[in-house]
Amino acid sequence: MSALPKTPSFRLDGKRALIAGASSGIGLGCAAALAEAGAHVVMAARREAPLHEAVAAVAQAGGSAEALILDIADVAATGAAVAQHGPFDILVNSAGLARHSPAAETTPEDYDAVMGVNLRGAYFLAQAVAKGLLAAARPGSIITISSQMGLVGGIDRAVYCASKHGLEGMTKAMAIEWGPKGIRVNTICPTFIRTPLAAVTLENPERLAWVTSKIQLGRVGEIEDIMGAVVYLASDASALVTGTGLVVDGGWTAD
Repeated sequence: MSALPKTPSFRLDGKRALIAGASSGIGLGCAAALAEAGAHVVMAARREAPLHEAVAAVAQAGGSAEALILDIADVAATGAAVAQHGPFDILVNSAGLARHSPAAETTPEDYDAVMGVNLRGAYFLAQAVAKGLLAAARPGSIITISSQMGLVGGIDRAVYCASKHGLEGMTKAMAIEWGPKGIRVNTICPTFIRTPLAAVTLENPERLAWVTSKIQLGRVGEIEDIMGAVVYLASDASALVTGTGLVVDGGWTAD
């Protein structure tokens, strides 16, 4: 009998990962997961004090981590920072913004703010990391935290949905362009995860009832539900996965 195939490694030893939006919520969970898998994590966020607390927590847990003050809405500063501190083998972009309102009441200011972070900022952050990998002739994994709302619509979420649907198209196009160079580009599409960003919705009993009625597994997501997904997409275990969204939604979009 021939030798059995071996599961590709989920380990990330020797890899450098940039995590944007790493000071709290899903971003912090992703940083902790990648550090636990052996990566050196460069944790980036706008708010200095929470970021340093997050870095200290990852380090205290045994991870290798450093802080980088970064606002991805500032495209020029982001490009310069990535060029200075890169190249990065892994990017996890968890920076995001939500300003929910009925579509008929959306202001240009709210539209521009959401798109400036969720789509424009994400685009040029991915571009900056890819430029570093291309210049170094290295493969890599670019992961953006999208949303189930990048696949469906939602009440009071027209702008947010537009930004996340845009991310899905951007991801497919970048994956086609950079695939021949060994750079994989994917998204993770979570349902409602219990984070500060989702608190306004989940603390409203009517909205919470709506959310749980749509999630077939009957519960709101937790940060831990995303951690295995990000390690998978960052590692050799997903070596043939690119241009797609890994949906972690408890069955929301199956209905």
